[in-house]
Amino acid sequence: MNAYVLSAMLAFVAGIMVFISFDELLPLSLKHGEEHVAIAGLFAGMFIMGASMVLIGG
Repeated sequence: MNAYVLSAMLAFVAGIMVFISFDELLPLSLKHGEEHVAIAGLFAGMFIMGASMVLIGG
């Protein structure tokens, strides 16, 4: 296994997690009300994950 295969596998798993959050978790949280809080939490989580990747990879 080289660095390219490992990066591709991690990108694939990240895509699956994004799909699960949009397809399963977001509609479930919207059903319970507080739509703005659910969407703000989703985007805040994506921002924090992106910022941590930049800081770690930096």
